[in-house]
Amino acid sequence: MRTDSSPGSLPAREHLPAAAAGPPVLDVVIPVYNEEKDLRRCVLRLHEHLTRTFPYAFRVTVADNASIDATPHVAARLAAELPEVRSVRLEQKGRGRALRTVWSASDAPVLAYMDVDLSTDLNALLPLVAPLISGHSDLAIGSRLARSSRVVRGAKREFISRTYNLILRGSLQARFSDAQCGFKAIRRDVAQVLLPLVEDTGWFFDTEMLVLAERAGCRIHEVPVDWVDDPDSTVHIVKTATEDLKGVWRVGKALTTGSLPLDRLTRPFGDDPRDRDLTDVPQGLARQLVGFCVVGALSTLFYLLLYSGFRLFTGSQVANALALLVSAVANTAANRRLTFGVRGRGGAVRHQAQGLVVFGIGLALTSGSLAALNAASADPDHSTELAVLIAANLAATVLRFLLFRAWVFPDAPPAAPAPGPGPTGAGSAGAGFPDPYRAWSDATVRFRPVRSAGPDATGPATEPATDPGSAR
Repeated sequence: MRTDSSPGSLPAREHLPAAAAGPPVLDVVIPVYNEEKDLRRCVLRLHEHLTRTFPYAFRVTVADNASIDATPHVAARLAAELPEVRSVRLEQKGRGRALRTVWSASDAPVLAYMDVDLSTDLNALLPLVAPLISGHSDLAIGSRLARSSRVVRGAKREFISRTYNLILRGSLQARFSDAQCGFKAIRRDVAQVLLPLVEDTGWFFDTEMLVLAERAGCRIHEVPVDWVDDPDSTVHIVKTATEDLKGVWRVGKALTTGSLPLDRLTRPFGDDPRDRDLTDVPQGLARQLVGFCVVGALSTLFYLLLYSGFRLFTGSQVANALALLVSAVANTAANRRLTFGVRGRGGAVRHQAQGLVVFGIGLALTSGSLAALNAASADPDHSTELAVLIAANLAATVLRFLLFRAWVFPDAPPAAPAPGPGPTGAGSAGAGFPDPYRAWSDATVRFRPVRSAGPDATGPATEPATDPGSAR
């Protein structure tokens, strides 16, 4: 398998040849608590589906969350009967704790989980993990709220689910559509970096993981699912909702205070075309334009409020100069941080000085417009003055963006160095975090597929994995 990473072209990734044997590519975890009645039936159904449809070696892991019924005995019998099934016993409850424990110890490159009731139609399993196997995405989730999903459940659960996701969008700026669907997958190298940051051990675990992954720049793939509500579900809705809201508050506070080291994790997985040195392609122009327009609109409003206030006790020229000076300092600081992504205090004084030069140009435009208005009319209306200033500020705004981009902030922030082997084996995630490239040296999943030897084969049936040096 080869990946073309030459400048100007996206990585060319190849799908793995199908193989039914060899090390497991997928590890599906089923967290359970007191599920002695349904466990055997559901595991047999999942095992039959994977055997019939999944083209790679797989494993099903039953993670028992301190059950007090016969669940561990049922899981042990299944593990004894089926070589692809294993059971893990935890002495403490918590779905998040079970997933963290099994995922952290698993050797499969793709990790997934689903609820034991199998409410989600299993035909969505292969579309869920395929983007992770191909290296296209870092995480994948099933979504019951996608337009093409087919969902059968009561109005109460529908209302709670949609309300919860609206809360996530409003408070944590989450862009994924369904946080609670028990049907998710993640690449092992991504999990090794994210799991140490996830604190929750209960139902909020996967929501927290998704929020952190999204903030860290990971790609999340969503799959519309067919889902039928389980009327016998033992989930305590009120208690779960309360714990979820506490988790939202905790994560939101951590993101606001900056206590999470997400800056170390931004785009650590694979080749990102935004990090390349491309010629004749303006980097980040669209994002910078959007940021500059937002900052500009707020700065203009701030300027007009200042001008109206200063105009109460001074002339139009003085009021314009004072309002423009104050708003220019705020505008430069906001564009420095939000539009052009410059952080820290380094170069701040120089940027403000250059921003004042740009301010002088804007002052010349607006002052010249006011002078022309006063020459045309001895006593112009205040509304007319504001209209002239708005038009002059629009022209100054365009010039300001060009000067900011080409002169004040000509260079984008330096990209994080690509991880490589070092004396300590540390990766791009920073000290204290596992090297995400230890298992996969690029964004493409590299396994050891087993190919059947043809009738003319003289060598072994197992083909060794591609040499790491040929991955690029």
